[in-house]
Amino acid sequence: MDRQRKNELEQLYQEYAKSLYYFLLKMSGSVHIAEDLVQETFVRATVSLSFYKEEDVRAWLFKVARNTYLDEWRKQKRRRTIPFAQLFWKDDILSPYGLPEVDILNQEVTEDVQSLLKFLPENYRTILYLREYEQFTYQELQEALELTEGQVKILLHRARKRLAEIIKKNGGFQDD
Repeated sequence: MDRQRKNELEQLYQEYAKSLYYFLLKMSGSVHIAEDLVQETFVRATVSLSFYKEEDVRAWLFKVARNTYLDEWRKQKRRRTIPFAQLFWKDDILSPYGLPEVDILNQEVTEDVQSLLKFLPENYRTILYLREYEQFTYQELQEALELTEGQVKILLHRARKRLAEIIKKNGGFQDD
């Protein structure tokens, strides 16, 4: 790898590693998995840097991170079908398809919207996190999630509506 490319990657890592870590932590629910996935994201980014198009760098890295997360989730899902594999696996990763509503109703009322995000399907969690916490524009969301502008608006609307329903079902927020 030439020096200029290495410097570009170091700069990208310094600028985006922290926000990618928090994104992957919210998606996976595990500190250890999030750390591993950030590293894997940058490995994949290094490999695919030559294929990188003129997209927004931040949106592109978050797309790579999301795909890395989904690949890891699929691997873990396969591991669970192997007998006794669950005895050796300590960190659970949340399903990108969310939890059934029955489980949602049985959960304790939480104090923080961030903790409620884990009850949403993966696509809702992703778009809400990127829009609300990472302040992605609609254009960046389109690039990161590979959606049209209309799809972004609809998905964001549905995600917000579902989150509001969850908050309402849990009786709102409690103050300590």
